[in-house]
Amino acid sequence: MNFDIAIIGGGPAGYTAAERAGANGLKAVLFEKKAIGGVCLNEGCIPTKTLLYSAKILDSVKAASKYGVSAESPSFDLSKIMSRKDKTVKMLTGGVKMTVNSYGVTIVEKEAFIEGEKDGQIHISCSGETYFVKYLLVCTGSDTVIPPIPGLSETAYWTSKEALEVKQLPKTLVIIGGGVIGMEFASFFNSMGVKVHVVEMMAEILGVMDKETSGMLRSEYTKRGVTFYLNTKVVEVNPHGVVIEKDGKTSTIEAEQLLLSVGRKANLSGVGLDKLNIELLRNGVKVDEHLLTSHPRVYACGDITGYSLLAHTAIREAEVAINHILGVEDRMNYECVPGVVYTNPEVAGVGKTEEELIKQGIPYRVSKLPMAYSGRFVAENEQGNGLCKLIQDEKGKIIGCHMLGNPVSELIVIAGIAIQKGYTVEEFQKTVFPHPTVGEIYHEIMF
Repeated sequence: MNFDIAIIGGGPAGYTAAERAGANGLKAVLFEKKAIGGVCLNEGCIPTKTLLYSAKILDSVKAASKYGVSAESPSFDLSKIMSRKDKTVKMLTGGVKMTVNSYGVTIVEKEAFIEGEKDGQIHISCSGETYFVKYLLVCTGSDTVIPPIPGLSETAYWTSKEALEVKQLPKTLVIIGGGVIGMEFASFFNSMGVKVHVVEMMAEILGVMDKETSGMLRSEYTKRGVTFYLNTKVVEVNPHGVVIEKDGKTSTIEAEQLLLSVGRKANLSGVGLDKLNIELLRNGVKVDEHLLTSHPRVYACGDITGYSLLAHTAIREAEVAINHILGVEDRMNYECVPGVVYTNPEVAGVGKTEEELIKQGIPYRVSKLPMAYSGRFVAENEQGNGLCKLIQDEKGKIIGCHMLGNPVSELIVIAGIAIQKGYTVEEFQKTVFPHPTVGEIYHEIMF
């Protein structure tokens, strides 16, 4: 039971680290108490996007007449949509497990605990066995935040997990929380014909994302029948609905179903971090640019750091951590990590927002264009709305990009590369984009 490295948690950070470690000759053991792939593959990113794609196809069929195509009385089969989601998850989780195994990694599908350290080895216990390792990577992820709302314990509600397993659609749904997860579920259930209400404490949906594109998305979904309650606090829930307060006045939103979506928190308890005196910071484990904790041979990646709770962030963090163990120069750069909301239309952003720069007192310049400046966008988005915004600093370097429209989830990485490489707008515009593509919008923006 001696290993070079142990990895606790088999989500995107954990399985990426295991693959990289095994591929580079490290004897690795990966512990996962639930299912390989973590929340992302099993209860988050992948199943959600599978449902959203079915909803997007339904939206497209409903709008077919705009494109000269006849599609009368479009309908859907919820059980088949859910079955396809389950099949997709099963295929991908099986593929991840097979890949990890192919690198000689030992997979233990049971809960593991840190027991301490002795003679230069970290001790991990799991199901009565003790594992001795030189390096440890903690990737235990995050849990859904359940807010202390009066009446919640006596009222049936969904989290994202239950919403992904729905067998029958409610007629009305109240979503508490208008962040990324809340808006993606609002998008899905709205497309399925459910009357959706979104309650958000902040002045705008989508948290720290660019306010202009967030507002445009909210306006689009307001037209589709979603009701938004901004700057609004939930003061109570009961079997009849949700009691809200705004500007000192209370009212009740009647709803058949309630969905909690107020965020996630790092899973710090139960793993035994205290046994190694691992230092914490705010809501997660404190790490440096190599993802190294306060212990010289313990790393932490993914949601447990409480910093950027995104699967693609976790994957990159795992790569950096393993490279550091191997002596390969690499550092984590959060300035070019994109964020995407997979609604229809999509929203995406990378780098600095205007709100962030104003708060910090940093001078900047903005240039933006409607996505309709792209011929391909117009051809494929009949009367569709969209925006592309580039932000540069005083030296002309691109430091932010924010977009609304399809398929900005695929385009935002281009701006991310520009930020990572320190491109100026002039350098960026020397890139030749194929015509016609939606990505040409980057070339059209002039400061």
